[in-house]
Amino acid sequence: MTAATNFRPTSSTLERDARRMHADEHVSPGNIALGVIIGRMSEFFDFFVYGLASVLVFPKVMFPFAPDALTATLYSFAIFSLAFIARPIGSVVFMEIDRRHGRGTKLTIALFILGGSTASISFLPGYDTLGMWSVALLALFRLGQGFALGGAWDGLASLLALNAPNNRRGWYAMIPQLGAPIGFALASVLFAYLVANLSSEDFLSWGWRYPFFVAFAINVVALFARLRLVMTQEFGTLLEQHELEARSVFDVIRVHGRDILIGAFVPLASFAMFHLVTIFPLGWMTLFGNQSTSTFLLVQVIGAVVGVATIVVSGPIADMIGRRAQLFVSAIVIALFSFLAPFLIGSGNIGQDAFVILGFGVLGLSFGQAAGSVSSRFSHGYRYTGAALTSDLSWLIGAGFAPLVALTLSSKFGLTFVGFYLLSGAICTVAAIAISERLPVRRKDD
Repeated sequence: MTAATNFRPTSSTLERDARRMHADEHVSPGNIALGVIIGRMSEFFDFFVYGLASVLVFPKVMFPFAPDALTATLYSFAIFSLAFIARPIGSVVFMEIDRRHGRGTKLTIALFILGGSTASISFLPGYDTLGMWSVALLALFRLGQGFALGGAWDGLASLLALNAPNNRRGWYAMIPQLGAPIGFALASVLFAYLVANLSSEDFLSWGWRYPFFVAFAINVVALFARLRLVMTQEFGTLLEQHELEARSVFDVIRVHGRDILIGAFVPLASFAMFHLVTIFPLGWMTLFGNQSTSTFLLVQVIGAVVGVATIVVSGPIADMIGRRAQLFVSAIVIALFSFLAPFLIGSGNIGQDAFVILGFGVLGLSFGQAAGSVSSRFSHGYRYTGAALTSDLSWLIGAGFAPLVALTLSSKFGLTFVGFYLLSGAICTVAAIAISERLPVRRKDD
């Protein structure tokens, strides 16, 4: 018996009816790309609103009992990491919802949990009001964000890739990645405005809550944009062909466990770099620098713009030399940057600004091709779920604890260890790509 016969219908009756109603309408790759960017941007805006607050707000509001600002920030970064632990659990639960009730139901539940958790944080009283209950609730809502992100995996990036011309797969692969720097830039601009225009007391009392409300509103808009694409005939056709079919997580691990593990390490250099140019430098500057917070946030916005540019550039490069070759070369560049990074961070305002802008440039070249870089190793029918699990594991290993580890190592042993951390990620990527090239690919569905 083939695997295809074991699939459960992944669309509800309403979803199938909606696709039949729009059977004569076809969505262009450009419209798919726009929907994918909106979806990813909303997720990363949520992500970075919390990430920025974990530096600027929570150490003071939730951890005033800490002996010093560094310890308070480390506590905050520990809770920041919880979302990455909860994300794989969310994938397991929501894949089953997907299989039983459809992609639209899954996305609606996941994004409302994500938006609800984010909005709940905005109402959360500080430690001075609730004591340790405020910390416990913050951890709970952070777990909720991570759990929901596991369910927000929609397959739209795969829909875009599968509708892309064969000679432009690298170009279309980079489009979903644009959501990360755009979401970061929007979150940074909003926080920069509030920090610059409010007193410290007003910002810590009520100003920081506003970005979390905005994140909830953006989630609602993104939900409708994504549901529109899920209801298209193109999406339905790929579901029927099992290209975007949800598969039992345990079944995928049984068949492709090795590919998931290898795939998680392929983008590790990029994901390790991800937080070291966004969350970590803001934390370091806040604790040990003398640049104003609003100014540094705007520098990070400039870095995000550079990141957008290099993500775009990564597309045609990957189409010329191949996506894995692109990731391999980018990992070498990140390894070289790891030797420069400690010097830049320790060189005052100009060096820190250069670290962020150059770092985003290097990040974009790698991050632009990091998503689904080894999805070709998953056989027909396993790709959608396999790619989700690979992404979850990669974010957990490469990025989830990066701010906490980097700040701990640099504060105790010096900035050189930030470079070592980056270098280790680059080595893992190079090794994973080399191993992936030498292992046979499973092609059968049975």
